[in-house]
Amino acid sequence: MTQENDKPKIIIDSDWKKEAELEKEKLAEKSAPKPAHGAQPDGHEDLPPPEFLQHCASLATHAMILLGAVPNPMTGKQEFDPLYARHLIDTIVMLREKTKGNLTAHESETLEHLIGELKLAWLSVTGQAGAPPQGKPA
Repeated sequence: MTQENDKPKIIIDSDWKKEAELEKEKLAEKSAPKPAHGAQPDGHEDLPPPEFLQHCASLATHAMILLGAVPNPMTGKQEFDPLYARHLIDTIVMLREKTKGNLTAHESETLEHLIGELKLAWLSVTGQAGAPPQGKPA
């Protein structure tokens, strides 16, 4: 014969409830579908961390588009605005000067090569051999 007094008592206190809720939340997070690689819940892609050479390459690409060397990827059309292209090249030169001593050897060499290529492209398009981009546009 068993009496009710012989049954084990279960004591539910607030700490136990909190632990159970935390465990439930952790399980829900683990089982929730994860967004595809690179996608955020709001639909935006993950942005890579800012990178100096990538920024300079972006400016250089825009300059090459404005020199007519490559078509604009948005329109597929050639563009020609050498003054604005020169401004972008001068901006890259300014970034080189402002970051001097803070770049790795690879970054410095890549930047020098990029600037040299841009100056050659600008000179070949404009025919202004005596006035390569360096400072303020003429």
